[in-house]
Amino acid sequence: EVQLQASGGGLVQAGESLRLSCAASGFTFDDYAIGWLRQAPGKEREGVSCFSRRDGDTWYSDSAKGRFTISSDNAKSTVYLQMNSLKPEDTAVYYCAAIRNGWVTDICYDPSRHLVDYWGQGTQVTVSS
Repeated sequence: EVQLQASGGGLVQAGESLRLSCAASGFTFDDYAIGWLRQAPGKEREGVSCFSRRDGDTWYSDSAKGRFTISSDNAKSTVYLQMNSLKPEDTAVYYCAAIRNGWVTDICYDPSRHLVDYWGQGTQVTVSS
């Protein structure tokens, strides 16, 4: 079965760190664009960080720059989002998504994200002040 499994969320205090994981089963990330998105209550889903194997491009939202780092372990078919210096406004459900032969814009910019092939189930991140 082809799927993405997101994990690593939790409840932390402001200033602390979390590392989210997105594990792929049934496929590898070799030809994919992979991204992390988040959705806070009452808000639209937004891109946090994405990268594309197609051109090597990596993108971070303004809120993520300098605090979050996206990385991958090809041997484990897993993509990570290291989140440092967390803030209460980072509280959201975080999703990973993948598009075969996709671009960063397809995941992190396109509000419809209609090209996404696979979604992870979401993992809750709650940051208390």
